[in-house]
Amino acid sequence: MPEALEALVRPVRLLAAGGTISMRGRHAVPELAAADLIEQVPALAGVPRLAAETVLSLPGAHIALDQALELARRAAAAAAAGEGVVVTSGTDTLEELAVLCALVHDGEAPVVLTGAIRPASSPGADGAANLLDAIAVAGSERAAGLGAVLVFGGEIYAAMTVRKVDSTSPAAFGSPLAGPIGRVAEGRVWRNATPLRPAALSVERLADRVEIVPTALGDDGAGLARAAAHADGIVFVALGAGHVAPVVLAALRAAAQRVPVVLTCRPERPGMLFSTYGFEGAESDLRASGALCAPFLSPQAARVALLCGLGAGLDRAGIATVLAPWDAA
Repeated sequence: MPEALEALVRPVRLLAAGGTISMRGRHAVPELAAADLIEQVPALAGVPRLAAETVLSLPGAHIALDQALELARRAAAAAAAGEGVVVTSGTDTLEELAVLCALVHDGEAPVVLTGAIRPASSPGADGAANLLDAIAVAGSERAAGLGAVLVFGGEIYAAMTVRKVDSTSPAAFGSPLAGPIGRVAEGRVWRNATPLRPAALSVERLADRVEIVPTALGDDGAGLARAAAHADGIVFVALGAGHVAPVVLAALRAAAQRVPVVLTCRPERPGMLFSTYGFEGAESDLRASGALCAPFLSPQAARVALLCGLGAGLDRAGIATVLAPWDAA
């Protein structure tokens, strides 16, 4: 056991929810329960106050919204009781689960998400190292007040800005906009930043239909119109620094009159201007469209935030307050 793990300042609870970290076999499928994950890492033997429970055994792509909410609630409840929490799940949807945890957790103890790119039975499997690092962060004094974070490949990322940046590399996660907030080495935690934490929401359900609608070259606004006709909310992905064609602007205005619309931008390091350009469909038009601006969130993060706002019963003004930290002031 690494020396640093002998001095964890809080108990740690592992909540296992499947994913590649739990998979093995020629054609990998979930097989390993929470206790198995612990047993596969010899360095965790004898770690004091380490508990493990299996919540789900699913690929990340199979997790439903209600299952994700229940998992996030369990993590938040354990953290509120003073435990550092580690959630293991599939990397396909890990960044969305991280945002959900961030939006329901307001305790001092951290909720740490991790997983693996390579199945446990594959050469160079990365799950054991990621789990070891995640437990180190969950029990570390330096992680107090971080909220929800994602630990992968020895780096620590804020839940609200982390993205999956590579489909198959063990360095699968990054934060193109904000960068990592720390690192883990030999069970020791280095923290170089304190991320923005969203206000915790009392999310009753995740039952609304929120669609992500991107615009692109030659868009005629039909995608926005279709979504506005049957969705409960929309995340709209604008071009550049907040730009669309005039016909799309008209569709955006109409959609924002019907349902809550959250604006994000297509670049992986996004930002939305205020008044640099003056053509029709420029950023000032989008800001005046009635949509809510959250350009520093990825489209998938914005979708989870809107789902949580709707699930907490917030009106447009309440949702705007939740999203306000993710735009320039």
